[in-house]
Amino acid sequence: MSHVTYRIVQHEDGWAYTVDGSYSETFRSHDQALAAARRAAGEQRVSGDTHGIVYEDAAGVVHEELSEGADRPETDVRG
Repeated sequence: MSHVTYRIVQHEDGWAYTVDGSYSETFRSHDQALAAARRAAGEQRVSGDTHGIVYEDAAGVVHEELSEGADRPETDVRG
């Protein structure tokens, strides 16, 4: 099983969470970014249907993958 860590960081005159070099939207406060990261991390652990996913990595390369519904990572939030 994989592990994903959400980190709270200062970003664009506010706060955001980051995962593997990708940033969330910017929030006004650390607490707002932390709450959003906790929601996202919790949702990522929930099993569901198999879906295709598209994401952009830190280098700007777009990836397309198939995400198995039962193959969910462990997550944590730091920051």
